[in-house]
Amino acid sequence: MKTENINNKHIQTSSDTLLELEEVVVTDKQLILYDDPYNTFEFVIQSLIKVCKHDGIQAEQCTFLVHHTGKCSVKKGSYETLKPLCTALLERGLTAEII
Repeated sequence: MKTENINNKHIQTSSDTLLELEEVVVTDKQLILYDDPYNTFEFVIQSLIKVCKHDGIQAEQCTFLVHHTGKCSVKKGSYETLKPLCTALLERGLTAEII
């Protein structure tokens, strides 16, 4: 006999062993940078290095992804961590959002 109680997060198996499930809360968000026709590659690369603390290669790869696919996730983390980074990118004239 196998019973489940989702609300209490308990499962009873046929051997009458009671297991407690751990709830996993995913809080990671993504900072997405979008392509625009205004900013140069060099400016975007330097912005990612300064604001997101990317190394040169990572910033360059993200910039090429943004250019060729229209967008790129440039940083992951909590909303509280990403908010000032997003604001800094927006203040530099880049197009970004947290999703």
